[in-house]
Amino acid sequence: MAVSKCPKKSESLWKGWDRKAQKNGLRCQVYAVNGDYYVGEWKDNVKHGKGTQVWKKNGAIYEGDWKFGKRDGYGTLSLPDQQTGKCRRVYSGWWKGDKKSGYGIQFFGPKEYYEGDWCGSQRSGWGRMYYSNGDIYEGQWENDKPNGEGMLRLKNGNRYEGCWERGMKNGAGRFFHLDHGQLFEGFWVDNMAKCGTMIDFGRDEAPEPTQFPIPEVKILDPDGVLAEALAMFRKTEEGD
Repeated sequence: MAVSKCPKKSESLWKGWDRKAQKNGLRCQVYAVNGDYYVGEWKDNVKHGKGTQVWKKNGAIYEGDWKFGKRDGYGTLSLPDQQTGKCRRVYSGWWKGDKKSGYGIQFFGPKEYYEGDWCGSQRSGWGRMYYSNGDIYEGQWENDKPNGEGMLRLKNGNRYEGCWERGMKNGAGRFFHLDHGQLFEGFWVDNMAKCGTMIDFGRDEAPEPTQFPIPEVKILDPDGVLAEALAMFRKTEEGD
């Protein structure tokens, strides 16, 4: 007796192509139309897990964690050096939603870098900045600038301790002129000292002490005079 067999139903070609095109798990290099490429893990057609992205236009390379198509977790960003042509690390740290977020180190040059907190790819929170001229700032940051309490230590050893706003000395603070053996304590506005007191401080140990010590103030109530001047100045600032 003849046996009839039902032919297998063939799958549409486009379904097979689509199934093969789905990206999940570890993949080799996947190129974009503009020449960018990615090597690493995928989930539901987006970068997810560990992977390396290379941007053709500027030569940037990111190696690290991805989450739903964005840099998220710990990762390192490198850029080609203008002089040598070799890639140099410019940022190592944490990311969230494709932006620097959390603790990280940013290299601005061979001798200039920042280590500390980030938020939305801006320095924000606590951090320490090493400048190329030898100065060091340590303290609070906001919107990529020193803001809050902080200390600036100059290359020659002098330092400022006090309040900052918008990247400038603003508010109460103390400036230690250790090279001359003096201390100024007062009130600043946009990096300018407006009122305060200057006293000798470690003058005998200073490398370049002043020729004469600061004379004794003959005002009966110097602290009261300073407090009154400071109150008037603050009132003027608030009025502006």
